[in-house]
Amino acid sequence: MDGSHRATILPTAAVSLAQIWHGPCPTCHRRRLTVLAVSSDARHRLGQLGEELAGEHLARSGFRILERNYRTRWGELDIIAFDGGTLVFCEVKTRRLPGRCGQPFDAVPAHKRAQVRKMASRWLRERSDRPYAGAIRFDAIGVLFDRKGGLVALEHLAGAF
Repeated sequence: MDGSHRATILPTAAVSLAQIWHGPCPTCHRRRLTVLAVSSDARHRLGQLGEELAGEHLARSGFRILERNYRTRWGELDIIAFDGGTLVFCEVKTRRLPGRCGQPFDAVPAHKRAQVRKMASRWLRERSDRPYAGAIRFDAIGVLFDRKGGLVALEHLAGAF
């Protein structure tokens, strides 16, 4: 994952998450957790919330989300996005701190990167109506929550693999 661009969002005491994400808008992502929850499995709900926040981050960065959770026999592509020139296949990893599973990007080893490339190839073959992209990129977004469900950090590695 060397040579990639990193963007990190770290909430501070002086700036609330609502201000970082929405400016003066009073909405709160924590309140939306119940709307997103379709499973009783806490890990699944946490992963869904992480993917939702990653999608919102990409949209704020100028990307249009083309598809979410594209399933193949090899697995699932989390987010496919397009910014008018670059088609991005994004792997989202969500973790709760303190965690036994390590940092989010620890869960994207070489075999997982190869799997994402294979799934992206399938998506490109199947989606003839996709927009023309001058470049294709594989990104990773890591989302960290504290034990109470508050966002600790969202880190976007553009060109992660």
